[in-house]
Amino acid sequence: MKPVCVLGNGQLGRMLRQAGEPLGIAVFPVGLDAEPEAVPYQQSVITAEIERWPETPLTKELARHNAFINRDIFPRLADRSPQKNLYDSLQLATAPWALLESPDQWPELFATLGDFLIVKRRTGGYDGRGQWRVRPGDETDLPAEIYGECIVEQGIPFDAEVSIIGARNRAGKSVFYPITHNLHQEGILRTSVAFPKSSNAHQQKAQSMLSAVMDELDYIGVMAMECFVVGDKLLINEIAPRVHNSGHWTQNGASISQFELHLRAILDLPMPSPEVESPAVMVNLIGTYVNADWLSLPLVHLHWYEKEVRPVRKVGHLNLSHHDCDKLTSTLDALTTLLPNEYKSGIEWAKVKLDWYSRQ
Repeated sequence: MKPVCVLGNGQLGRMLRQAGEPLGIAVFPVGLDAEPEAVPYQQSVITAEIERWPETPLTKELARHNAFINRDIFPRLADRSPQKNLYDSLQLATAPWALLESPDQWPELFATLGDFLIVKRRTGGYDGRGQWRVRPGDETDLPAEIYGECIVEQGIPFDAEVSIIGARNRAGKSVFYPITHNLHQEGILRTSVAFPKSSNAHQQKAQSMLSAVMDELDYIGVMAMECFVVGDKLLINEIAPRVHNSGHWTQNGASISQFELHLRAILDLPMPSPEVESPAVMVNLIGTYVNADWLSLPLVHLHWYEKEVRPVRKVGHLNLSHHDCDKLTSTLDALTTLLPNEYKSGIEWAKVKLDWYSRQ
């Protein structure tokens, strides 16, 4: 099998490399500033763990590489304006929005979109960065340089946040994981919970929406779509053309992880629909030092990224999966005592989700 070069050498590239090892697939995560002659890209399939990158000798070289999967899709989706235009063109529901080009727009924006608006940088900005919540009067506090660089969305009073991870191969076949329920705090994903796939309306709707996007782009590989739940409706928040934080639970909760599924899709390997037999929970480790006592809990799988620990930095995650929700809940109770206090609310949220599922 051909080797795979991953543009970007963060935790997603690392986990793609780990997923390739049992299959005999050599995966090389490479930093953006690597010297082209030091990267075995000529005979490789190229993928990326990031949507946007600066121009460097390596990225200039890869931009001409015919085996760079989704090469022309990344810059399109890295900008929130063409992303939103894509949803609109496909008649997929998303928060009403507009380009933010001038301070003179504010009276009209408040009149047409409402009194609670979200300003987002068109490029860059993640985990809550590069975003502002704006009510009438707040607009005067915004940095002057954002005009022409942002979109503005109607603030959505959503009931819940979910995501769906899917994959599409070169032949146009798509497979999906069950919807993931997500809890964000201050714009950062803290906890995810997933259950065995059901035929509920949200699952079917999410698959249909993500299929429409992947088919329109002729996309190959794993793609994530984050949505707001508003009653019985789904509104697309954003899509990511790569493996995604909210799919990390698949490493220990599905028959095929999102990382392996991505490699299968881009290398034209068989791509059956992953089996999910049990509820799964993922807890993001953010700015927290590793604690070996987590490993005293038999359901806990630790994925540590070996990054310097800094505030609000994702440094690892914990996965738990079991068919018995009571065992998952008791493990989460024990885990709460081994984590800093700021994790408590996210774990309590996960326990509520598990209780809801067990009563179905």
